[in-house]
Amino acid sequence: MRHLLRRCGFYLVALWASITLNFLIPRLMPGDPTAALMERFQGQNITENTLHAMREQFGISSEPLGVQYVQYLNNLLHGDLGFSITAYATVSSVIAEHLKWTLGLVGVAAVLSFVLGTLLGVIVAWRRGSLLDSILPPALTFFSAIPYFWMALALLYVLGFTLNLFPVSGGYDVLNQVPGWSWDFTFSVIQHAILPALTIVISSIAGWTIGMRNAMLTTLSEDYVLMAQAKGLSENRVMLSYAARNAILPSITGFAMSLGFIVGGSLLTEIVFSYPGIGLTLFKAVVGLDYALTQGIFLVIVVAVLCANFLSELMYTLLDPRVRQARG
Repeated sequence: MRHLLRRCGFYLVALWASITLNFLIPRLMPGDPTAALMERFQGQNITENTLHAMREQFGISSEPLGVQYVQYLNNLLHGDLGFSITAYATVSSVIAEHLKWTLGLVGVAAVLSFVLGTLLGVIVAWRRGSLLDSILPPALTFFSAIPYFWMALALLYVLGFTLNLFPVSGGYDVLNQVPGWSWDFTFSVIQHAILPALTIVISSIAGWTIGMRNAMLTTLSEDYVLMAQAKGLSENRVMLSYAARNAILPSITGFAMSLGFIVGGSLLTEIVFSYPGIGLTLFKAVVGLDYALTQGIFLVIVVAVLCANFLSELMYTLLDPRVRQARG
């Protein structure tokens, strides 16, 4: 219990530091958000009072930095993330609108990549020295070495433009589909998500496979695995229950970290495919000097990463008795 309270205190301090950096970084960026706001209303007759009211509404303040910081913390405590000057809506509604697309795309792709990569790593390590072990890891390493935005462009050109097998942009067919819980809309969403998801899976599966293979090779030399084989247990039981169960522990931490970064989306992939996720929204917010939206998205990413780290520690404690004994 004492260890748990100590870790909670650490994460609270990390959250405060992240919130402080989240407040400072947008204000250190080059450019003037007031000028960007004026450009949006160029050619319209706007009085000084109207401009001042709009700046207050959008959270653009000329107060000292310390006053702005206190106001920012006060707004966070009241659940107010501000108003977006690029989307002309509250930051909370903008994040809620685009986050579900990222969670659906990147979340499913990350889980598929982890599961497939881990299984491949187990099989390749168990059949070490075979033809599969000689071909698969180098091939996966080759694909992972290709920048994923280049891979996205290649898949987009070959499977989208040339073969016309999948849509090339967007999250669904905006011309023929109305968002809702219908089979036609769901099928359209799946069609538009296949290419971006395929890009993420191909570019990340090698890391899980090679990491699991190396961990399995170390575990296979342990005494308890040799004892299980000597007892005459089946090959599948030794491979999964004895070797893979212990070798997967390091991958659990990495998977929990990847779940935290899912919230941030896959920025370049979403840009290439014009996918309406949180990564593309963050890019537009930074370009548009949208302080409130940039801070809101970064805050959501930070909270997700900290929660993922905390959950990974809990999972590691539950899965590994040695950790429980050491912390006890």
